[in-house]
Amino acid sequence: MTQPSDRPGIHALHARAYSSRWHRFVGLYVVGVLVFLGCMGWAEHLGLSRLWIGPIFLFVTVMVYALIGISGRTGSPEEYYVAGRRIPPIYNGMAAAADWMSAASFISLAGALYLQGYGGTPENPGGLAYVLGWTGGFVLVALLVAPHLRAMRLYTLPDFFQQRFGGSWPRIIAALSAVLCSFTYVVAQIYGVGLIASRLTGVQFEIGIMLGLGGVLVCSFLGGMKAITWTQVSQYIVVLLAFLAPMSWLAYKQLGNPVAAVAYDSHLQAIADMETRLLAAPEELQVRQEFERRAQVLEYKLSNVAQNLEQERQLLQERVRYLRSIHSDMASIVQANRELVNLPRTPEEAKILWQEQMHEYRQRSQPLNGVPRHTLPFAGDPEGSPQEQALFDKSRRNFLALMFCLMLGTAGLPHLLTRYYTAPSVAGARSSVAWSLFFIALLYLSAPALAALVKYEVMHKLVGVRFDELPTWIAQWSRVDSSLLAVEDVNGDGRLQWGEIRLGADLIMLATPEIAGLPYVMSGLVAAGGLAAALSTADGLLLTISNALVRDLYFQARPHQASTEQRVIVSKFVLMAVALAAAFVASRRSSDILPMVAASFSIAASAFVPVMVLGIFWRGTNRMGAVAGMLSGLGVTLYYMLSHTALAQALFPKAWLANGMWWDIQPVSAAVFGVPVGLVVAIVVSYWKKP
Repeated sequence: MTQPSDRPGIHALHARAYSSRWHRFVGLYVVGVLVFLGCMGWAEHLGLSRLWIGPIFLFVTVMVYALIGISGRTGSPEEYYVAGRRIPPIYNGMAAAADWMSAASFISLAGALYLQGYGGTPENPGGLAYVLGWTGGFVLVALLVAPHLRAMRLYTLPDFFQQRFGGSWPRIIAALSAVLCSFTYVVAQIYGVGLIASRLTGVQFEIGIMLGLGGVLVCSFLGGMKAITWTQVSQYIVVLLAFLAPMSWLAYKQLGNPVAAVAYDSHLQAIADMETRLLAAPEELQVRQEFERRAQVLEYKLSNVAQNLEQERQLLQERVRYLRSIHSDMASIVQANRELVNLPRTPEEAKILWQEQMHEYRQRSQPLNGVPRHTLPFAGDPEGSPQEQALFDKSRRNFLALMFCLMLGTAGLPHLLTRYYTAPSVAGARSSVAWSLFFIALLYLSAPALAALVKYEVMHKLVGVRFDELPTWIAQWSRVDSSLLAVEDVNGDGRLQWGEIRLGADLIMLATPEIAGLPYVMSGLVAAGGLAAALSTADGLLLTISNALVRDLYFQARPHQASTEQRVIVSKFVLMAVALAAAFVASRRSSDILPMVAASFSIAASAFVPVMVLGIFWRGTNRMGAVAGMLSGLGVTLYYMLSHTALAQALFPKAWLANGMWWDIQPVSAAVFGVPVGLVVAIVVSYWKKP
């Protein structure tokens, strides 16, 4: 008979056996991935068409994730919500890194550094703010949050607020906040899924969303956290290979050293020298002047929108009739008809469209196409004119504000914190955070290098090339989405200038293999890596939303109306409904990925972090203080964010909205106001209503 003193030893033995089994599984999986890549490369060498390579990558990767999800299916609440609390720290770290390496990190981070440089602009803080903020946030998770939450043996983040403060309101507010920030985040991931799936298969963006969504649902619908964990481990391996392989080849091609993170510094001076030359180039000045002329034309149109819209419609109709009367070529007639059909139908639509175009032309009429110099720490000059000094202060303020929001948002994201509930112990939770930081650093330290390598390639291999000699990948990506890549001979000299290239942030990573001249199989690998990053994060987010809606809201109000197994079943179907709703919102293409993700971090930081940290470290925090702090912090953040949206400005009187920018801080960093307000209110109310 087993003695009680023997049970810890038996538990450790079972844990080692469980870890050994997964070591073998992960080893075989890595070998399988490499063999698959070798077979695809061999098939391409033998003549396999590109039209087949993309769909094969999409189908095989999604099916592998689906098989892992099916093998992890469960109806047990302990397995569904927290994977049985037995995930080894190294694999918990890999799963957390995959959960963290979302479409924003994989697809957009290098692009943000490419377009914004290190310091960025006051309107778009530089890409290094994302690298520093997200990485530093894991330090806060390890020190302030993860071990303490794991010690309480919880299932969801709202569990903490109910268990610590009692009553229903802390849990309700936490659950609704989790839904809000997670839904914003998951829309960005599904947008990335659609973007990648459409690139892999050539189908429409909306169909690409539905193809990728099937993989998300199979993984998270059947097995919950257990299936998601092992799916995310497999997805991280794909993400790591997809990110490092093409970048290492591009670094070896340019620098003779495949370790880009330690070798790319020599490119920074070359980029700075090229930027100086472009600033003085007369052909670049011609491009800027043409964009300024276009902006002035639109400014004139906006002076009388209705009259100018009608006049433009009549001119296009006359042009179509004239082309038909002279039996012009079909291409000219089709182009004129397309311009007529795409003309705004109402003056309101025309006003919005022309304002957006005018803003874009104004930006592109700036030096370097509106892109800040790559290595400047901040915009402006601290020792320049008063205007340059003010610009420097504004840029630095927004950089620090965004970094603050990303750090605290990391410490408050529900789907990330739930990951550490799956650790076998408190010490395992700490180790899991350390492994997470290690696996994330492997990629984050490479993102600045990739941005510099691609910018060097564009500046030295594309600028000045004749339009009829441009590489084929430019035409291919232009057809996918003009917002990702567009080139136009603005000054009519037949050669591509820096100012004539419009690149979207989401393109830089996805097009790296083609920029480096690698086989198309590597493009398929990168797209599969981006798909894995988006799917892995979407899995965790959808599970968080469904758990918040079902477990933390619906069944908390009806505690005796269903068994635990029935609750798991309801959670699965709610997860499917939320996924479809997020797919619908993502299909509207309302925003770039990175700003959407950053907004969810501000929401999580203001709603959770002040009260959660106070609840962990200060016994004096009470229920009324927690409720007041969460509502006030979240309210201030949402008020500042929404006040600057076009929808809010159209629906509400200006007197109800925030009057301009507070201290010139961008709305994406609204938590810089919400977090201090929530913290102060929670402390004051807790003292005022001291039990």
